[in-house]
Amino acid sequence: MSVMADFKKFAMRGNVLDLAVGVIIGAAFGKIIASLVTDILMPPIGLLMGGVDFSNLFINLSSTPAATLAVATEAGLPVIAYGLFINAIISFLIQLGAIFWVIRCVSKLLPPAPEPAPVVTRKCPYCFSEIDDNATRCPHCTSQL
Repeated sequence: MSVMADFKKFAMRGNVLDLAVGVIIGAAFGKIIASLVTDILMPPIGLLMGGVDFSNLFINLSSTPAATLAVATEAGLPVIAYGLFINAIISFLIQLGAIFWVIRCVSKLLPPAPEPAPVVTRKCPYCFSEIDDNATRCPHCTSQL
C-alpha cells in the first residue's frame, strides 16, 4: 500500500476523528471559559475585594518602577504575574466543574454498565489460596493442579 493510502486509512478511523472533534470543541470551550472568568467573574470579585484588578497584580523583580503589568512587560522587566496565575486557577476550577457536570449528565443518560460475571474460584489443595476455577497451575505456589 502507498503512504497516502495508509494515512487515509489511519485518519478515517473512528477514534481519530472523535479525538479531533474533541480537541476542537475543547479549545473552543476553553476560550469561552477564559472569557467567562476574565470578563464576567473576576470584575465583581475584584470589586468585592476593594477594587482589585487581578490581571494587573504583579511583583516587579527589577529596580525599575512600573505602574502596570502591561508597562512592565513592554519594558521587558522581570515580573511575577501572580494575578494572571489567580485568574488561571479560577478558570481551571470552573472548567473542572463544567466537565464534571457534563460527564455526570451524560452518565445519567447512558444505560448502566452490565455487571461483570462473578469469578468462580476454588482453593488450591497445596497452599489453600483462592484461584480461578479454570486454572491449571496455582499462581501463588506454582503447583500443578
